Amino acid sequence: MKMQNNKYKFSVKCSVGFIALTVLYVNVVQASNVKAGYALSFENAIKKAQKNDPWLTGNIHKQRALESMSQAVNTLSDPVVSISLANLPVNGFDFSQEGMTQAKLGIAQMFPRGDTLAIQSQQLKTQSEAFPFQRKDRESQVAVTVGSLWLDVYRVQQSISLIEKNRSLFEQLAEVAQVSYSSALGKTRQQDIVRAQLELTRLDDRLNLLAQQRNRYEGMLSQWLSEFSSESTASDSGLLASDFSLHNIVISPKLPAIDLINTDLVFKENWLKPMALVPYFTNHPAVIAVEKNINATKAGIKLAEQKYKAQWGVNASYGYRADDPMGSSRADLFSVGVTFDLPLFTENKQDKERESAIYASEAIKTEKILLLRQLMAAYASAKGRLLRLKDRQNLYENKLLPQINDQAQASLSAYTNDDGDFSEVVRSRIAVLNTEIDDLTLNVEEQKIRLELNYLFIGNLNTAITHNNTITNNSSRTSVVSELINE
Repeated sequence: MKMQNNKYKFSVKCSVGFIALTVLYVNVVQASNVKAGYALSFENAIKKAQKNDPWLTGNIHKQRALESMSQAVNTLSDPVVSISLANLPVNGFDFSQEGMTQAKLGIAQMFPRGDTLAIQSQQLKTQSEAFPFQRKDRESQVAVTVGSLWLDVYRVQQSISLIEKNRSLFEQLAEVAQVSYSSALGKTRQQDIVRAQLELTRLDDRLNLLAQQRNRYEGMLSQWLSEFSSESTASDSGLLASDFSLHNIVISPKLPAIDLINTDLVFKENWLKPMALVPYFTNHPAVIAVEKNINATKAGIKLAEQKYKAQWGVNASYGYRADDPMGSSRADLFSVGVTFDLPLFTENKQDKERESAIYASEAIKTEKILLLRQLMAAYASAKGRLLRLKDRQNLYENKLLPQINDQAQASLSAYTNDDGDFSEVVRSRIAVLNTEIDDLTLNVEEQKIRLELNYLFIGNLNTAITHNNTITNNSSRTSVVSELINE
């Protein structure tokens, strides 16, 4: 009996040792294994999305349209030429019968009110100046959107990897339980075997759920990776092409570390008041674009004021007359004149048009105020979330993860020595898995918040530098600055 008990303990210990070796092997393989094919890095995903964004192409066309129109409006209207037969007698339609009959050629030219043309041209130029800042803002928004999607795909893929690693561990635990139950020498019960199989089924369900999330995020990411071309008009299929699969996108297995633009401001213990924060956001591309629109509406006020001035026009005509019936020559006639209107009744027209332009300008100013409030609110939210998240990360790295792993090791050792419960071993391993996934989620969430904060402070950068470095481990991290602006 004692020999059988020793054989049982030896088999259990061998199985536990095999489990430990399996876990170690999986960790080593996952650390060194790089998927075959092209791995899409965080940086390349952002660059490709910015390069292939059709919105940017459309924005350039809109800018060029306004620039061309600004030149067109700063030109006088075309002169009007008139050709007529004047004062022809109807009793015989004889061109030489009456002295007033003449073939008349005239030309007229109208001049705009005041400086209307120059103001219109400047207004359109000012509007066109907003488009480059709109593109910078768009590129930065694309970086945040695509970067967040890439990080979501990374989180899901790494979670799947963690669960698959632990699934092999649970399979070994189930085999250990089966051996222990079959030997009838250990404390393993039938419900322990059922519990082990149940946990395997739950892990399969979690894998299916994560696969569903992965398909969702990969589908959302694939639209940004599709190449756009407006040159091909032969077929609709030429407008959209992609060298990335819409399914099973292979991404880099390393998490980027994004440097904050304003680290001191973000991690500063004292929170600045709103008025002190305004200078940090006034150079934001979105704010500058609104400023350009405000200047354009101010030009609209000047344009409305020009309508108080008269509109002038000049005209000239030359009239040819035939000889009289007696053969005597008649003198040809030349006429010249000036026309202008009198803006006398301005109360219901010019005054109201000027008021309308003023109200439009004030409305655009409120858009700037609202935008600044949104940026400051987003900063306050992101900073608060990042600070609390850093506290949680420190708690996980310094206390929770070591404690969870110690508990799991202690439970496994106690079970090996017939001094523990199999259910406790399973619960401890599930706790380790959940804690590792939670820690992964915290690390990914940190990078997403850093992306949001950098978007808010892109106005403080002339250029954005991107380095091809990634996180190697939790203790030593090389920094990566996300490229938010393409110069």
